[in-house]
Amino acid sequence: MKQTSVLIESEIGKRIKALRLEKRITLENLSAQTGFTKGYLSKVEKSEKAPPVSTLGTIARALNTTISHLLGEDNYSLSISLVKKTERQLITGGGTSVGYSYEAVAQKFNNKAMEPFVLTLPVNPKKRKFYHHIGQEILFVLEGTMRFFHGTEELIAEEGDCVYLDSSIPHFGESVGEKAVKCFMVVFSPDN
Repeated sequence: MKQTSVLIESEIGKRIKALRLEKRITLENLSAQTGFTKGYLSKVEKSEKAPPVSTLGTIARALNTTISHLLGEDNYSLSISLVKKTERQLITGGGTSVGYSYEAVAQKFNNKAMEPFVLTLPVNPKKRKFYHHIGQEILFVLEGTMRFFHGTEELIAEEGDCVYLDSSIPHFGESVGEKAVKCFMVVFSPDN
């Protein structure tokens, strides 16, 4: 699939910093609210790469905004939107430490209660990293086979399978075999 729009990842950190400064929140205060170190948050603000969506969600809640706002997707005012396959924005292509990539699929809808993405898990991740954040997630496997860890549980989800989870429990997914896994992912945070 050809992307016609790629989100400029370096802009995300700039938006985070601008919003933090606008709200007069110090890095120390943001660190206390998110649980991330001051150094890590500084790197996020200066980075050329976007942090994982779960990290963006935590930062967005602390700044009383949405992931969509941090991604710069709130320039639209619609009650319904259609995002064509060719209009998807690639949020991060291997930019996370585990090599996940995210495609925005609803960037035209403002004030979303849910954050939908197409998530691609690489065949050989750079490393394993467990995520946790307030809310719930749905992962519907579109292609490939995924090994999914949720707390102490390990599941195998194949094409057509759906995982629904409490995202406050540490979780992580990885591709099984030689084919990258592609999932439709929806993140819901009650504070959005």
